[in-house]
Amino acid sequence: MVTGTHASNRRAYDSVSPISVISAAALQRTGQVNLADSLVRMDPSITAQQVGKGGASLVSSIRMRGLSPNEVLVLVDGKRRHNSATISISSGTERGSSGVDLNMIPASAIDHIEILRDGAAAMYGSDAIAGVVNIVLKKRVTGFQGSVQTGANAYNGDGWQTQVNLGGGIAFGNSGYFRIDGQYMHTDHMEPRTYDVGSTKYNFPSDINHINSTPEETRGNIGISFGGDLATNVHGYGSVTYAHRHDEQFQNYRYPNSLPTLYPNGYSPIETNDENDFNASLGIKVDDLLGFNWDFSTTYGEDISQIDTINTANIDLYELTGSTPTHMNDTKYSFSQWTNNIDLRRNFKIGNVVPMTLAMGAEQRLDMYQLWAGEPASYVDGGAQGYSGLMPSNAGKWDRDIWAAYIDGDFHLTPKWELDFAGRFEHYTDGTGNNETGKVSTRYNFNKRIAIRGTISNGFEAPTLLQEHFSSTNVGPTSATGLLSPTSAGGEYLGGQHLKAERSTSVEGGVVLEPIDRFHISADVYQIDIRDRIYVGSSTYGEDAVKAIGLSGASLASTVLASNVSAITFANVGTTRTQGLDIRADYVWRSPRFGTFRPSLALSLNRTRLRHNNTDQNGNPYLNQQTTSFLTTASPRSKIILELNWNLGKWDATIRQTRYGQTTTMMTYEDQAVGTCNGQALAFSNSCWLQFHNTPAWLTDLEIGYRPTEMIHVAVGANDIFNVRPRKVPLSVNYRGASPYDLNSSGISYMGGYYYARVDVKM
Repeated sequence: MVTGTHASNRRAYDSVSPISVISAAALQRTGQVNLADSLVRMDPSITAQQVGKGGASLVSSIRMRGLSPNEVLVLVDGKRRHNSATISISSGTERGSSGVDLNMIPASAIDHIEILRDGAAAMYGSDAIAGVVNIVLKKRVTGFQGSVQTGANAYNGDGWQTQVNLGGGIAFGNSGYFRIDGQYMHTDHMEPRTYDVGSTKYNFPSDINHINSTPEETRGNIGISFGGDLATNVHGYGSVTYAHRHDEQFQNYRYPNSLPTLYPNGYSPIETNDENDFNASLGIKVDDLLGFNWDFSTTYGEDISQIDTINTANIDLYELTGSTPTHMNDTKYSFSQWTNNIDLRRNFKIGNVVPMTLAMGAEQRLDMYQLWAGEPASYVDGGAQGYSGLMPSNAGKWDRDIWAAYIDGDFHLTPKWELDFAGRFEHYTDGTGNNETGKVSTRYNFNKRIAIRGTISNGFEAPTLLQEHFSSTNVGPTSATGLLSPTSAGGEYLGGQHLKAERSTSVEGGVVLEPIDRFHISADVYQIDIRDRIYVGSSTYGEDAVKAIGLSGASLASTVLASNVSAITFANVGTTRTQGLDIRADYVWRSPRFGTFRPSLALSLNRTRLRHNNTDQNGNPYLNQQTTSFLTTASPRSKIILELNWNLGKWDATIRQTRYGQTTTMMTYEDQAVGTCNGQALAFSNSCWLQFHNTPAWLTDLEIGYRPTEMIHVAVGANDIFNVRPRKVPLSVNYRGASPYDLNSSGISYMGGYYYARVDVKM
């Protein structure tokens, strides 16, 4: 284990902070073709949006302890991984986030993953509020490995997924290695066949709107790791990952009266994404130079996406000119990050009595973000249906430098007592300013069976360049929404202000037990206070929204009603407090007759509450009941994972029971709602919402494997074998009968059971 410590030869069980280590074999046994989904099934503190929306539907970022993806730091071999260029702008728990897209890292190249569930900004900098995920790549693994997996939704017969992994490595000399891994994945659309039209005013087949289907995706990944001795006490290392993705996501169905001369039967616009993701890291380690071990490294990463809309139209442009493109380029955007590090470490004894590890270092990071405007037809006169293109006024190029320095002292005051101090300073050149963080951790071992540990720390999450500068307008047949930069003319009209960094204070304490050999138990309680959380403020509706969008340079289609127009901007919305409990237990029991059994239990209890609701410069509160629910109750209140892994001879099996606790969201009353609220129609009310509870549910996963030869392993399995789905929502919040589930909950998926088969080869 290397995460959360600068000491060497440390086991996760001995850590001063709660850490889980997940092997590549355990990830594969989940049966998932996406890395983020595998982590969700292995660690109860991790959740993810099960079905994404809009441009962020394919970004597989994770949430930890119910917090935002932006508050989880992702490392690859201990080096900061660049974030996605895609920002989530749809309503829900992840709005405003642009976390690391884990699926752009080939799973076949991963040796293991270390998950630190503790604030670690003092060690790693911005984003490490909820915790850290460190992905460790394979290095001196030689020979050839490959696998093929395919499967589908057993109840719909759709959503076929195919994944192929190939990899091989060679070792040379005493420490040299070179390894290359490739991955191909394709998945078809998958959608629940459970629409509820519920009204005769919609005269179309109940399955014609595919808005709730998962995207169709084709993805190719490659990963390379290499290293070796360059001279005596000098070791070079590096890694490269590259991924290309093409995906297509259905938007809401447009009725035949929308554009009858061009689409007499109506149409469903499709948003497409062509994405390229690249990351390269090079480093040199020098042993015993001036008494220290040195690590010099440089890492560059970039994510680029081109967004198009097909099967679409610009309705106003067609009425004015008699023609409209049906395939439009809406925008292109990129985010890149260049990070340079110098890290020093030295072990010595204070007064020849107290062992100590002293670590220090410096970091320089350059963040770069760019937005390109779409073709004119995608944004003029109301723009493209489905996804209106970015205008020249939205386009731009921004960058900032970050300078940081840290120091860390790990003291073993006695053979049983360890004390760790860490401090870090970061300076941002874009107005975010300076951030100082510190951390104090301690652990005391009463004996080899019982230990206690605790941490107090503060942290921060700097506003991303995307949150500061992204803006767009999404235009529907009769409605429009605008997300405006907080510092733009339209954003300032809405009360927007320059974003400040989120600042956190974390306290954690726990106990670690080993009652008998090979039986480990840990229990940790924690509290995380976050000030100035970044999210969207409350929406502005009507003529004020139309004016704000107009100040940003957009024009709305003539069919759009002012009452159906809303505008928002990112803001530091308030203060939240997250409290929780994590329990882990695992045991290994070996029997010559019955095989090896590895039972485990993992439990996460979590609660977030709003402590203060900030106001904009006009005195209006940023959060309403609905957006508050997205921040506080849309993540499962609890999550339990019970797993049993067994192997005997050529046979192996894994069964997993996962319980997702309750989620609660305040849902918008949609078109089928009747009645009034506060003197206005209940449908699309911006002051009254339906409180909807997704009740707890158990999901069962099962995989059975057989090894006919030493080189071949065959497995069949099912995820959610009993096809458990969340509760269906009432018709009053079911948009046009095509949204029977709560899309803003980060609990279980409504796609139901998935069955698969896999063949693994190792030579």
